[in-house]
Formats: sequence, structure tokens, C-alpha cells
Amino acid sequence: MQIEETKLNGCFLVMPDVHKDGRGYFMETYRQSWTEALGEFTGYFVQDNQSFSHYGTIRGLHFQRGEHAQAKWVHVLSGEILDVAVDLRSESPTYGHHISVVLSAENNHQLWIPKGIAHGFSVLSETAIVCYKCDAYYNKDAEGGIHPLDADLAIDWQLPTAKQRISEKDLALPTFNSIYK
Repeated sequence: MQIEETKLNGCFLVMPDVHKDGRGYFMETYRQSWTEALGEFTGYFVQDNQSFSHYGTIRGLHFQRGEHAQAKWVHVLSGEILDVAVDLRSESPTYGHHISVVLSAENNHQLWIPKGIAHGFSVLSETAIVCYKCDAYYNKDAEGGIHPLDADLAIDWQLPTAKQRISEKDLALPTFNSIYK
């Protein structure tokens, strides 16, 4: 297993060892001992989430506020996504910056996202199944988000505009600068 720090403070790309043979493959998708290298972590996950989406879907950018903030461990079971993280931590050296990484069932890469980061993804394949572990429970009252097409963040979702599928709820989200600057 390899862990690579991304350009976003505290976000790590995790590349598990994949053991392949004529039957297929085997890999460990998570080990608690891996989190020791990842900085602040409560030590356990309390909720797993899974989504199924079609090509062109953009989900996010979502986060939980305050005591309900969530660290996430993201991986893809089927298909390919562009996973995006935006740093909302005002004390962070990468505050207001974002990263994007391709996660797929083929590359088996995973992304560790610490608390205080907005998260979203776009679906680059025909369909995708995305799973992520959270270290805090979802709380509707603590829900927050940033408009995924925020011009100041200028995220390249790697999708043609005409093919983008975004929920009305996400299109109604505020921009980063209207909340944080």
C-alpha cells in the first residue's frame, strides 16, 4: 500500500496493493493502521455511504459543519469519477484551494479527505458506484455546500457543459466567496 500526500493539506491519495492472478484480484480496501499516517482522525468510522450515478452527474460540493464535520475515505466500486476536495479550513495553508483526482474501479485508488473539506465528484464513465466511509454521522442541520460551478473555484469537472447533470439543490448552493471570504 502506498500513501501520497496531495497538494491539499491533509488530503491523501491511498493506493492499496492489488494482488492479481488468472481468477481476478484481491485487495484490502481499508485498514485502520493506514489512518495513522493521515493526521487527525477519530480512529473509527460510523457511517458508510454509497451512490450510483450516470455519466455527467456532478454531486457536491458538500460538507458538514461544526461538531458534525466528517472525515471521509472515498473509493469507487464500479466506473470512474473525478473526485474533488475544496479546503474550507481558514487556518490551513491551502485554504480555498482544491484538488481533483481520478478514482476508478480500474486504478483502485482511494482518497482520504479530512474534516473541514467540501467534497464532490463527477462521473466520467457510463455509470459509477461510489462508496465512502465517514467518521461522524450525517446531520441535516449541519449540512452545507458550495455551488459546484463556482466561477472563482474554476473546477474543471472534465465534462462537456451540455452533458452535466446537477441537482436543483446543488445548483442553489452559494459560492465559496459568498460564505468564506
